Amino acid sequence: MSDYHGEVERHDVHRSLEGVDGPVPNPGLPEHEPRPTDVDPALDKRAERQVAAMFGLATLLSLVFVVAYVAIPRDAVFLDFSASNLALGLCLGLAMTLIGVGAIQWAKKLMDDHEITEQRHPVASTPEDREVALTAFRTGTEESGFGRRALIRNSMLGSLAVLGLPAVVLLGDLGPLPGKILTRTVWKRGMRVVHDVTGTPIRPEDMELGQLVNAEPDILVENEEFDSEDEKNLEGTALLNAKAKAAVVLVRMEIDDITPLPSRANWGVDGILCYSKICTHVGCPISLYEQITHHVLCPCHQSTFDLADNGKVLFGPAARSLPQLPLGVDDEGYLIAMSDFREPVGPSYWELGEP
Repeated sequence: MSDYHGEVERHDVHRSLEGVDGPVPNPGLPEHEPRPTDVDPALDKRAERQVAAMFGLATLLSLVFVVAYVAIPRDAVFLDFSASNLALGLCLGLAMTLIGVGAIQWAKKLMDDHEITEQRHPVASTPEDREVALTAFRTGTEESGFGRRALIRNSMLGSLAVLGLPAVVLLGDLGPLPGKILTRTVWKRGMRVVHDVTGTPIRPEDMELGQLVNAEPDILVENEEFDSEDEKNLEGTALLNAKAKAAVVLVRMEIDDITPLPSRANWGVDGILCYSKICTHVGCPISLYEQITHHVLCPCHQSTFDLADNGKVLFGPAARSLPQLPLGVDDEGYLIAMSDFREPVGPSYWELGEP
C-alpha cells in the first residue's frame, strides 16, 4: 500500500512540473506598502504618544493597586462584591492589558514592517553567518526604534518595573513572618480547655482512658492577663485565626505509660496530656490516634509522634516534637492551661530545631 501511494505522489509531482525547466523561480516578496505613520510625521508622533500613554496609565494602575491593597478594608462590599478584590482585579488586569496593547500598537504602527527571508541550514552556521545574524539583529533593533524612541522605551520599562510592585505586595497574603506568628498563642495561665465544637469546659473525670479530644482555648472568658484590649476582645476572623493557631488535642493514658522530661513532670493531670494539634512539618491538623501505642499520625505526610514520650517524632518528615501545653485544674475542677506553649507551634522553619 505504501509503495502504491509513493508512486502516485511522485507521478503528481512530475506532472505538476511538466513544462518547467530548472528550479521553480523565487516568487519574491510583495511590494511594501507604507503605513500612515510611515509617511506622516504627525501621525507617527501621535501613535508614539498613544503607546507611551498606555504604558504610563499601566504604571498608574499598578500604583493604585498598591494603594487599594492597603486602604480598602477586606470586609468592604461594593455591588454585592468584595470591594478589595474588585479594585485589585481591575487595577492589575487593566495594567497588564494596557502593557500588552501598547506593545502591539508599537509593533503594528511604529516598528519597521519590511518582510525579510532567512535561509535555514541543517548544520551549524559558520562564523560569517553568525556575524550576519548579529548584524540583522542589530538592524532590527535599530529599525524597531527601541534606542531612538526614548519616550516609548522609558515608559514601557517604567510600566514593567512598577508592575512588579503588586506581586511584592501580594506576598503579604502569604501570612505574617514566622517569627511574628508562631512564637506565641492566646493560651494564658488559668484559661480553660474546652471542646472545639461545643465550647464546653472539660473536667478530668469527663475523659476516659485512651480517649482523644479535640479542644481549644476558652477565649471568650474574661481574663485580666491578656496583653491588650484587641487580644481581649477578639471576634470574627481574628477570633477564628487565634483559635486555629491554639488548637490542641487532649489524651488520657495510664500514668505509668508516660515518660515525661524532668521539666514536664507536672504538666499532666491524672494521665491527661495536652499537645498542639498543628503538625510541626507543614502545619496539617493531626488527630489520628492509636490508643495502644499512644502514637498520633499526621494524615498529610505520615509524620508520627509519641504522645507518651513528650510528643517525640518517631517517623516522617517532621523535624520537631509536638509542642506540649502544661495543664492544671481550676477551683471548679475544670482543666486549664498553666501557661502558653513554651515553644513555637506550627511548621518548622529555618530558625527552629529540635528543642
